[in-house]
Amino acid sequence: MESGQSRGARAPDRHCAYQLIGGAGERAKAAGLVNADWHKCAVPRPVMKSLMQRSDARAIRDTLLWYAAIVASGVLAWFAWQAHSLWAIPAFLLYGTLYCSPADSRWHESGHGTAFKTSWMNKALYQVASFQVFRRPTIWRWSHARHHTDTLVVGRDREIAVPLPTDWLSLALNVFALKHVAGEVPKIISSAFGNIGEEERTYVPEAEWPKVIIEARVWLAIHAVVIASCFVFHSILPLLYVGLPSLYGAWLYLFFGLTQHAGMPENVLDHRKNCRTVMMNPVFRFLYLNMNYHVEHHMFPMVPYHALPRLHEAVKHDMPPPYPSSIAAYAEIIPVLMRQTRDPSYHVERPVPAATQA
Repeated sequence: MESGQSRGARAPDRHCAYQLIGGAGERAKAAGLVNADWHKCAVPRPVMKSLMQRSDARAIRDTLLWYAAIVASGVLAWFAWQAHSLWAIPAFLLYGTLYCSPADSRWHESGHGTAFKTSWMNKALYQVASFQVFRRPTIWRWSHARHHTDTLVVGRDREIAVPLPTDWLSLALNVFALKHVAGEVPKIISSAFGNIGEEERTYVPEAEWPKVIIEARVWLAIHAVVIASCFVFHSILPLLYVGLPSLYGAWLYLFFGLTQHAGMPENVLDHRKNCRTVMMNPVFRFLYLNMNYHVEHHMFPMVPYHALPRLHEAVKHDMPPPYPSSIAAYAEIIPVLMRQTRDPSYHVERPVPAATQA
C-alpha cells in the first residue's frame, strides 16, 4: 500500500445533470469532471445478472437480527438503570451503538433500493434508519446519489467526510455526531416551516421538496413527544432511548466510514483509486452490511450487500489488493490525515493494474 504526493488525474461525473455548488463546482466542470465515464471492471453478463438478484428473506433475517440486538441491549440498559448500577453506562453505550451505527449501513443499502426485493420494505427501512442515524431522508437520498456520480469531486460531492486540509476538530466532534447533528437540526427546523436550503435546491428535484417539509415536521413532532415525556416522568431516560443514541452511538459508523475514502485522492476517474476495500471480521461485516467492499460497491452500486463478497471475487484480479484489516487501513489513514493537515495535496496512491489504468 503505497502513498505518494502526486494528485492523480482529475475526475469526472458519470451521467449526472445536477447543478454545481459554487465556484468549486464550476471549476470541476471546467476541468472535465462532469458527465464523464468512470472505469468499470469487466464482469460477464450472466455473472452480473446473478449478483444483482435481491432477496427479501436475507434482508428480513438480517434486519430482524439487528432490531432484536437493539431490543435486547435496551432491556439490559433498563435493568442496569433501574438498579442504579454503573453498568448502565456501558449498557447504554452498547444500546446506542447498535441503535445508530448499523443504521448508517441500513440507511445506505435501503436508500439504494437493494436491501430488499420488495420496494415498500426498502422505503420503510430507509425512513426508520434515517431517523436513527439523524439524516433527513429525502435530502440525503439525493445527496448520496450525487456522492455516487461525483465521488470525491470537489464542488459536487457533499459527502466528503474529511475535507482538505484535515479538520481534526470536526472529526473529534463527529465521534459523537455533534457537528453532524448540530448542522442538521437548524435545517430540520427551517424545513418544517416550509424552507428548502439554497444548496439543497441544486440537487433535490423540486417535486421532492414537499416530502422534505413533511419529514421535518414528523421528526420535530417525534422529538417533541420524547422531550415532553422526559418532563412528565422527570427522567432523561426517554432521550437515552430515542434521540441521544444518534449522538452517543455514532462512533462506530465514523470508524467504519473513514475507511471508505479518507486520505484518498480527490478528482479522479477511478473508484479503485479513491475508495478502499477492507477485509473485516464477520461481526463488523454484519453491522456494516458488507460496505467494507467499498470499491466494488461504488463501481457496481446496484449489487445487493449480500452479493458483494462474490463480486469481490469476480473482480479482484482488476483491483488493488484489499487492506487485510481495519487496523491496516488505519495504519495508513492516520499518518496521511496528519500530513494532509499541512499538505492538502498529499494523498494515498493505490496500485492499480497497469493494463486497466483509467
